[in-house]
Amino acid sequence: MAEAHAKHHDYHIIDPSPWPFIGSVGALLTAFGGVAYMQYHKGNAFSPFGFDIGGPWLLIVGLLVVLYTMFGWWSDTIKEGHEGHHTRVVALHLRYGMIMFIASEVMFFVAWFWAFFDVSLYPGEVEQVARSAYTGGVWPPQSIEVLDPFHLPLYNTVILLLSGTTVTWAHHALLHNDRKGLVAGLALTVALGVLFSFVQAYEYMHAPFTFHDSIYGATFFMATGFHGFHVFVGTIFLLVCLIRAMKGDFTPKHHFGFEAAAWYWHFVDVVWLFLFASIYVWASAGATIAAGH
Repeated sequence: MAEAHAKHHDYHIIDPSPWPFIGSVGALLTAFGGVAYMQYHKGNAFSPFGFDIGGPWLLIVGLLVVLYTMFGWWSDTIKEGHEGHHTRVVALHLRYGMIMFIASEVMFFVAWFWAFFDVSLYPGEVEQVARSAYTGGVWPPQSIEVLDPFHLPLYNTVILLLSGTTVTWAHHALLHNDRKGLVAGLALTVALGVLFSFVQAYEYMHAPFTFHDSIYGATFFMATGFHGFHVFVGTIFLLVCLIRAMKGDFTPKHHFGFEAAAWYWHFVDVVWLFLFASIYVWASAGATIAAGH
């Protein structure tokens, strides 16, 4: 009887899981909550079901459900790995999934770059279409003072490039079963990620333009802010890997969780290089640099 139920394949047939349903509910609440919160900020009511649900509370509940789903689902995935279910074939499929996820993230950034280059390469046409998007026919718009790309942006570029080096060090240490090197490399990478976020927050607080005052500010903050959010997510991803490494998780042959985090972090690095070269350096050529920035 036992032989009849023995597994003779490399695939993992997972047990019934509540997480897809719970995650879908959380995503729906987050979507409705996001719209409700934006309408609330505009002073409008949002009553899709006959009563006003404006305010931040639905969004907060939705985000908490999504975060709970992430914690529960990924905890189950880690448990499955410890139980030996992540065979060679399963691990390959996990890698395919991560590659597809990063590809979808690339397309998000394509949208922000598209918006930026559309308005920066054709500022006159943009102004004709939308009179509120005043540019003076030039880019950056005539009234805008830009950030010095070789001040804080360059500093953050060095930080991210250095963090790419430290996470690669951690990966090589893991492959050679050097636990101290793995933990040290991950700790340095997390610290550099936190430092990057603090520097960008300082830059935002002292920026000489805002999201609302021009199309330059809108495209700048959407592109760099979306990247900053990815740095925040990547830092948490690596922090979880650091905690797991300190507990003794990951082996030279089985460490996809760490590998996925490293891929994500390198993706964040590469996107920043494109942002720095185009939005900070190229777009500021010939523009007025704000004093002290």
